[in-house]
Amino acid sequence: MTTLAATDLASYLPIGVIILMAITFGVANIVMTKMIGPSRDGEVKSIAYESGMNPVGTARKRFNIRFYLIAMVFLVFDVEVVFLYPWAVTFPNVDRLAPGAVEWLVRILFFLFTTVVAYLYGFRKGVFKFD
Repeated sequence: MTTLAATDLASYLPIGVIILMAITFGVANIVMTKMIGPSRDGEVKSIAYESGMNPVGTARKRFNIRFYLIAMVFLVFDVEVVFLYPWAVTFPNVDRLAPGAVEWLVRILFFLFTTVVAYLYGFRKGVFKFD
């Protein structure tokens, strides 16, 4: 029984090595940046940097709702691609006469239907109009 437990723990060794390497890499980057990186103090270094422009005005500026709707539609279609890609890769390997094939197809069609509903919602709200 001891050999079985030892081989089970040995199978986790590569994962432990990768975690150790990641922690070492992160700590080494922080330490080396503090040791050999330039340190400039002052007012310019402490202000927020946004695309090369000095921040002017308040940070509480109101945005058009269309920005948020575009972000939601992007997320819907991004998640759709993430879920459709593995499905499309395995689709030719599924036996059409298998007992679960119809259920499998119905599930993906339902997923596509919900995506179309999200697209129609965005279209109805005017997300795709660029005035």
